Amino acid sequence: MKRILVLFAHPALQQSRANRSLLKAIDGMPGVTLHDLYQLYPDQMIDAAREQAQLAAHDIIVFQHPFYWFSAPALLKEWCDMVLQYGYAYGEEATALQGKQWLSAITTGGTAQSYTPEGYNRHPTIDYLLPYRQTASLCGMTWLPPFVMHSFDASHDNIDVDQVGREYRRLLEALRDDRLPTQRLAEVTYLRELLEEC
Repeated sequence: MKRILVLFAHPALQQSRANRSLLKAIDGMPGVTLHDLYQLYPDQMIDAAREQAQLAAHDIIVFQHPFYWFSAPALLKEWCDMVLQYGYAYGEEATALQGKQWLSAITTGGTAQSYTPEGYNRHPTIDYLLPYRQTASLCGMTWLPPFVMHSFDASHDNIDVDQVGREYRRLLEALRDDRLPTQRLAEVTYLRELLEEC
């Protein structure tokens, strides 16, 4: 069984039905450690040694967050700046993260259609995740197709957040239990496309 670390970053969780639902779905899940950065670091002073110890103890790192301005909340960026240091995460002698898997699990207010060349965001969501994919590569990590949940703002009340939570749990269970069809990863853009094969 692989060990999963969920690095969760949301500065206003009480306002996010999507992320609350996702966290509820994986609450108490064996093999999964939830690491709420805003709860752990209200002063935003990241303990790099503590975080590196957490990374060492896990095989799969899930970066779960809302998609703020085509990126992540500020504390997750600070986490990357402080924890993924030269000589530890990257560089000639750095092997600490080699072979670990990186999964971005994000929620967006915009619809999937808005993240197309014809939509108002002008690019697919995957394009905006390129900095994270490159960071994973630089650290010697395996980039997994992201788990993206669109249409999660208040104007989309028809979204079944509990159903999406169940999908999220199924995919994390498949990753944990090594049941994900790895030979298909290069063929899909988003991880949810493999849901029926897990």
